[in-house]
Amino acid sequence: MRRMWLNLLLALPVMFILGCGEYGKVDQGRVVAFDKEKKIVTIIRDKKIDTRNPDYSYLPPLTYSLPTDPAEMGPEPKAGGRLKLDMEKNDLYIYDPEIQNFVHVPFTVVEKKMGVGRENPLVEGKTFPIVDKEKRTITLYSARQKMYAVVQVAEEFMKYPTEEWDAGDEVRIYYKEDGKSLRFMNITKTDIFKK
Repeated sequence: MRRMWLNLLLALPVMFILGCGEYGKVDQGRVVAFDKEKKIVTIIRDKKIDTRNPDYSYLPPLTYSLPTDPAEMGPEPKAGGRLKLDMEKNDLYIYDPEIQNFVHVPFTVVEKKMGVGRENPLVEGKTFPIVDKEKRTITLYSARQKMYAVVQVAEEFMKYPTEEWDAGDEVRIYYKEDGKSLRFMNITKTDIFKK
C-alpha cells in the first residue's frame, strides 16, 4: 500500500506538467481572400458560430497562414465576397477589400425557387454566380439553403467582379499564436458524416 502511494506521488508532477499544456483557440468564418502561393487565408469571423444562422460581421478581417503540416490541412478554400443573403428583406451584404468594409446591396427579386438540389436542371453543370451586366441581374445558388435566385441590383453595384457575388467557403481554424493556424478545416467542402 505504501509503495502504491509512493508511485502515485512520483507520478503527480508528470501528470501536472502534461495537464498544464497551453490550449489553443478556434476561429470560424467565411473566406474572403486566399493566396495559394503564400498559403495565406483571410476570413470574416462568424460572431455566432452557428451554421444555421451565421453572423459574418466581424471587422477587421483576420489573416492566417495555413498549417505547415499537410496532414493538418483540409481542402483548399474558395474565396468570395458575399457574406449575407436575406431573401425576406431583399438584402445582400458583400465585403469590399478596397474599402475594407461591408457593402449593403438592396435588390429586387426576379425569380426565386426553394428546394433546388444540386441535380436540378436549373443548377446542374453550371457555375454560379452568373452576372448579366446588361440586365443588372445576378443569378445565385445556395446548396446549403437549396435556393436558386435571380436578383436585380442598381447600376452602381455592377462594378464588382463576379467572384464578389459568390459566397466563400466556411472554414474552422485551430491556432495558438495569432495569425498562424495549426489545423485548418474547410467546413463547406468537408462531410464530417461521410463514412
